[in-house]
Amino acid sequence: MKTYQEVIDYLYTQFPEYQKVGDKAMKPGLANSLALDDHLNHPSRAFKVIHVAGTNGKGSVSHSLASILQSAGYVVGLYTSPHLKDFRERIRVDGCPIPEEYVMDFVNEYRLFLDELHASFFEITTAMAFNYFRFTGVDVAVVEVGLGGRLDSTNIVWPELCVITNIGFDHMQYLGNTLGAIAKEKAGIIKEERPVVIGERHPETDSVFVDMAAIQESPIYFAEDYYRVLEAKEKDGKMQYVLLDKKTNQQHRIPFSLMGLCQQKNILTIVRAATLLREELGFDDVDIVAIREGLESVQEQTGLMGRWQKIASKPDVIVDTGHNRHGMLIVAQQLTDEMKRYGRLHIVFGMVNDKHPEDVLPLLPENAYYYYCQAQTDRAVPSKELSKLGESMGRPGYPFDSVIAALYQAKKIAEPDDLIFVGGSNYVVAEVL
Repeated sequence: MKTYQEVIDYLYTQFPEYQKVGDKAMKPGLANSLALDDHLNHPSRAFKVIHVAGTNGKGSVSHSLASILQSAGYVVGLYTSPHLKDFRERIRVDGCPIPEEYVMDFVNEYRLFLDELHASFFEITTAMAFNYFRFTGVDVAVVEVGLGGRLDSTNIVWPELCVITNIGFDHMQYLGNTLGAIAKEKAGIIKEERPVVIGERHPETDSVFVDMAAIQESPIYFAEDYYRVLEAKEKDGKMQYVLLDKKTNQQHRIPFSLMGLCQQKNILTIVRAATLLREELGFDDVDIVAIREGLESVQEQTGLMGRWQKIASKPDVIVDTGHNRHGMLIVAQQLTDEMKRYGRLHIVFGMVNDKHPEDVLPLLPENAYYYYCQAQTDRAVPSKELSKLGESMGRPGYPFDSVIAALYQAKKIAEPDDLIFVGGSNYVVAEVL
């Protein structure tokens, strides 16, 4: 294959990604990942790893920890999914996406083996990331779990630290129908004698994590036990937090460039993980200065997009990638709070078919104008179907064949002091960005 686009087309055609086609892309189990790692002479062992799982927030936490480590002077790999605009967003070193040439060389060099193995898109991408991190000589890589944990392709690493952000109902067809069952799958990333930080406590999941940590003889830390948000104010386009260290009673003022209510939970997880890296895991340069500088410049240092991100003004247009019930609860609360300073609310909304729109739509504000849309993926809920469902739930709106058409109509109708929110799916946000 002679061009980058040919290589990307090959990956999508031969080994479809889950985000595009759903169940058909799933290959549960670690056999292929282990075979790929062995064939490449074990790149997963060539650098230190921080492994991040969770239902929501794992992308924000992963990018934030990478930014902190960069501010501390480390060469940092970052592996996340899905991408929004470009495949190369998934694999970064110090914020820079993997070069097109490396993607091409990797696929061309190992194509015969990939064909024989029939590996999934995600298995290949994970192997490519680890190989690239070894090639570039990163000091540490922050690796985000794709789906679940126990059987995820990334779970061949032996991390310095594990982080599990929270547990909510998502991917139940793979992970289980109770929070306890889902937590058990996520807890599968906990490794023997390696510490784990849990972002949020919950009566149905705490014992699952405690029991798994005991089996693995792993120190376990619940972030809420160590820090509390005393104050959160927006200033100059950033959130200004005051955190209370419950152990020392000290207060820390920390600027955070990521907006949105969900970050009030995430910042506790991030700071506890970062302080643990310094206090117990030998990352001596991860001090409070690095934490502040890293959190103040997450987007600039890592390229993160789509987390309560303002992309236009007059009217303000905000996009957010929240896409399941757990995430949309927080988005809905945020929208309600935001409307204290806006005129009318316009919601451009689309979902994919395994995220249970019937559970999500009732969470959204009733007093809004809805523009139902359909992203360019096989998994998209047809906009007409979404519109009918919305009407039956007191959220009437017009269906549009595309995201861009829906946003265009919202902008056409909205007044300068209104708010347009775009969300419901990574794919909806991706097309806007």
